Amino acid sequence: MAGEGATVVVNGRRQGPLDEVVAAIGAAGGKALTATADLTDDEAASRLADRCLADHGCVDVLVNNAGFSSSVRSARHLDAATWTDVWRVNVLGPAMLARALLPAMIDAGGGTIITVSSVAGLRPNVMAGAAYGSAKAAVANWMTELASEVRNLGVRCSTIFPGEIDTPILDRRALPPDDDQRAMMARPEDVAEAVLLCATLPARAMIDELVITPTRQRDLTADMAAAREKSS
Repeated sequence: MAGEGATVVVNGRRQGPLDEVVAAIGAAGGKALTATADLTDDEAASRLADRCLADHGCVDVLVNNAGFSSSVRSARHLDAATWTDVWRVNVLGPAMLARALLPAMIDAGGGTIITVSSVAGLRPNVMAGAAYGSAKAAVANWMTELASEVRNLGVRCSTIFPGEIDTPILDRRALPPDDDQRAMMARPEDVAEAVLLCATLPARAMIDELVITPTRQRDLTADMAAAREKSS
């Protein structure tokens, strides 16, 4: 995004990794700022949006990429607190951010909202987890509904559904993948290319949904079995 001339506001819970991203963007000649927020906090999304609007007036592109999954995946063992945390990050956070930023987009005559869902939202399974898969389905449903409201106001809504991507969230699985298994997966930069495509198409065109999966499929039998049995 910065390479295309955008000023990027990088959000996350931890300041250290944000500083690394901003430093890398700056070294490449781009412009970026940090903004810490934990989206398990119901008010964090609103505070983040308020800060962005105060500093920049309008956000042209919102990328909802925060994700959280529980270590427990089976519906038989998930407690209410875990369900709530997963849904706050994956559903409520994006919805509240978009609600806060939409008026300025509409006033400006356009904008783009890109939400990273998951293939688990399309094809749920115990390996992805009951809470995570249902949350990713819900956020995709919300994006479809939102598009029906705002596309004729010039605001584009695109949902990306990645399959297995080699990121640290996989460490929370009942059976974390090893290096050989991770090598078969797609990578974060592959999803980033899809995000960039959604954001840089001419304003007259919108990608409604885009699915990205690894070219090679791996045997998930052991992963599924481990997810069914892990309860804590």
